[in-house]
Order: sequence, then C-alpha cells, then structure tokens
Amino acid sequence: MAGERKQQILETLAKMLEAPKREKVTTATLASKLDVSEAALYRHFASKAQMFEGLIIFIEETIFGLINKITSEEADGLRQVNRTITMLIMFAEKNPGMTRVLIGDALVNEDERLQVRMNQLYDRIEVTIKQSLRIAQTQSGIQGDSEAQANLMVCFVAGRWQQFAKSGFKRKPSEFLQQQISMLLNTL
Repeated sequence: MAGERKQQILETLAKMLEAPKREKVTTATLASKLDVSEAALYRHFASKAQMFEGLIIFIEETIFGLINKITSEEADGLRQVNRTITMLIMFAEKNPGMTRVLIGDALVNEDERLQVRMNQLYDRIEVTIKQSLRIAQTQSGIQGDSEAQANLMVCFVAGRWQQFAKSGFKRKPSEFLQQQISMLLNTL
C-alpha cells in the first residue's frame, strides 16, 4: 500500500509537470491534487527534493535500461548511436513531465544536488554515445574526435528536449528526427 501511494505521488507530480504553463510545483498543490494533506506526502517522502529524486531515479533506470538493451542487441556502432538518440528523443516525447526534469526546468529553486545528478546523467549518456562512436570507428575506419562528436549529439538531444518543453509540448522533438540524425552521422 505504501509503495502504491508513493508511486501515485510521483505519477501525479510528473503529470503536474506536463502542464504547458510552468507554474511552480508546491507540496500544497500536489497534496490538493491527490486529495491528501501535506503531512501525508511527508509520510512517504522526507522532502520535495526526495520526490524529484524519485522521478530522476525513474528517468535513469528507464534510459539506461534501454541503452543497455540497445548496446547488447546492436553490434553496429553507428546504429547504436542512431537508436540511442532516437530513444532519448522518444522518451521525452512520451513523458513531457519528465522532459521538464531532464532540462532542469522543474529543478529550479530545488535542492542543488538534483541538478548535479541530472548533469551526471548527461555525462553518462555522452560516455555511452562516445563508446558507440569508437565502436563505429573500429568497424568502418571513420575518423574523428569521438568525444567532440558525442558531445555534439548530446547537445542536439538536449536542444530538442528544450524546444519541446519551451513550446509548451507542442513542437514534437521527433519532428525531422531521422533526417537530423542522418546529418549528424554524415559529418563523421
């Protein structure tokens, strides 16, 4: 029961972050949406920061679970990159509230360690893409700085996430996706 309530709190928080108007999420508004007292929220989470941390854990587990699946199923480095970028974009499109966490919008005025954790997530994604690019270099003899290329691709993904959130979730991040990934990969 407690686990279900915790999950319900996180789902409601994520749903509130999907609102196109970026209103500050307070524990009072969250409690009112759940029809519980703020004290009831604090029985499950010690702080609002811990609630956001629950969303970040969901994001990390989902994204890196999917990345591990991609890298174990796909031997071709360039296809790994393509599938990873596509997955990151589609994750955001399917989870608009989580996109606001990914870009840091929802973390403004929250505990600084939450943004640090998101920065680490970006770093881990970049390392994964760099590894896939190195595999591609070995496989096809393409040249280039895999570190700079991986950074460019993460910046591309972050930009698409940003555009999606800033448009009030109207401008889909998957718009022109395959053409743009092809353009990125053709520069290798």
